[in-house]
Amino acid sequence: MATDPITDSIIALLSRRDPEVAEVIGLEAQRQATTIELIASENHVSGAVMHAMGTCLTNKYAEGYPGARYYGGCVHHDRVENIARDRAKSLFGASFANVQPHSGAQANQAVMQALMEPGDTFASLVLKDGGHLSHGMKLNFSGRFFKPVHYPLHYDKAHPDYERIDYDAARRVCLEARPKVVMCGYSAYPRTIDFQRFRAIADECGALLVADIAHIAGLVAGGAHPSPFPHAHVVTTTTHKTLRGPRGGLILTNDEELSKRIDRALFPGAQGGPLMHIIAAKAVAFGEALAPSFKTYAARVVENAKALSAALTQRGYRCTTGGTDNHLMLVDLRARHENLTGADAEAWLEAAGIICNKNGIPDDPRPPKVTSGIRLGTPAVTTRGFGTGEMARVAAWIDRVLAAGLAGQAAREAEAANVRREVASLCGEFPLPA
Repeated sequence: MATDPITDSIIALLSRRDPEVAEVIGLEAQRQATTIELIASENHVSGAVMHAMGTCLTNKYAEGYPGARYYGGCVHHDRVENIARDRAKSLFGASFANVQPHSGAQANQAVMQALMEPGDTFASLVLKDGGHLSHGMKLNFSGRFFKPVHYPLHYDKAHPDYERIDYDAARRVCLEARPKVVMCGYSAYPRTIDFQRFRAIADECGALLVADIAHIAGLVAGGAHPSPFPHAHVVTTTTHKTLRGPRGGLILTNDEELSKRIDRALFPGAQGGPLMHIIAAKAVAFGEALAPSFKTYAARVVENAKALSAALTQRGYRCTTGGTDNHLMLVDLRARHENLTGADAEAWLEAAGIICNKNGIPDDPRPPKVTSGIRLGTPAVTTRGFGTGEMARVAAWIDRVLAAGLAGQAAREAEAANVRREVASLCGEFPLPA
C-alpha cells in the first residue's frame, strides 16, 4: 500500500544517504498506512504540517522571545513565532500565548514554576482515575517539588454520576487544603469538564485555576467542547492530539502579569532554545484549525466516539461513565469476560492491525501494567475519513479478536490474521492525509 507522497519522497532521499534509517521510516509509514489508530492521544498531521517540520528553521538557535533574542539572525524566526502566537490567541480567544513548550508536560512545569514556590500545594485528579503524570505523580517534577492533593470521582455505583468528577468533594478537598493552584483537564476522562464550576471552587479557596486541555484542545477549538476561557486563569495543552498539529506544547492566558511570569518560567526556567521548525508547524496547524472545516472535523470526532462506544456496549462491553462526551472512551473489559485484561487486549488487537493502549479504569483492581481496560479514541480515524459506519465495523473487529483470544493461541492467531487483512483493505479506502 502506498504511503503519503511526502513520506515517500523522504524515504527515497534517505535511501541514498542512510538506508538503515530509511528502512525503519518506511516500515513505520507502512504500519501507519495499514492499521487503524485508536490511541486517543495520537493523530495524523497534514502534509503541510509535516513539510513545515522538515525545514531549514531547524538550523537556528533562537533563545528568548520575538524582539528579545540572545542570538542574531532571528528576524524570520521572530515573524513565524508571532504568526503562531497570533493564530493560537485567535483560535482559543486568549490575549497571550507561549508557543515554545516542547511538550505538554513542559508547559505544565513552566506554569507550576510560575504560579507556585517549591513545596506549595496544588489540587488535581488522582492519576489512576484519569489524571496525567505531570499533575502530581510522585516520580514526576510535579510530585517531587510540589505537594499534590487529589479530588475524587464518584465511586458509589448507585450514584447517577458514578465515575464522573465529584465536584462537591473537590470543593471540600480544596477548602481544607487551600491549594495555590487547582488543576482540571485529564488524560482519560470521557465527559465534559465544567470549567465554570471549577473556577468557583478555585475562587472560594483563593487559588488559581489551570486547565490542561491537552486531550480536548481540538474539540475546544472546533466548538465541540466548552472552552476553559474565561474561567481558567491559565490554559496548557499539547498541539498534537485532537488539535492535529506537531508534537509540542502551548500555554495561554488572559492575564498580562501571569503571562510575563510564565514566559520567564519557561525560558530560561525550564528549557533553552525553542524548536523553530516545530513552531512553524504549530503555526500551520493553528491556521488549519481556524478554517471552517475544522469545526466539522471536531464534531465528527465526537460523533464517531459516541458511535464506537454504543457499538461496543451493544456487544457486551462497559464504557466507564456509561459512554462519552468527547473523543475517547475507557472500556471495562471485565463486563465482556472476567479474564480479559487491558494488556492482553492491546497485544491481541495490535496483531490484528488495531492500535490502542491498555488503561486502568476507575478503582481498577489490576496493576497499571495489566489493567482491566483499554482506552480508545477517534481523532486519527476521523482524520482518515471514517464515519459511524466504519465505527460499527471497528467494534465488530475488536470483539472478534478478543473473543478469539480467549479461545486460545491458535484461534487468536488465525482470527488476528483474518482481521488484519480486512483492516488493511479498509485502510486502503481511507488513505492517510496528503
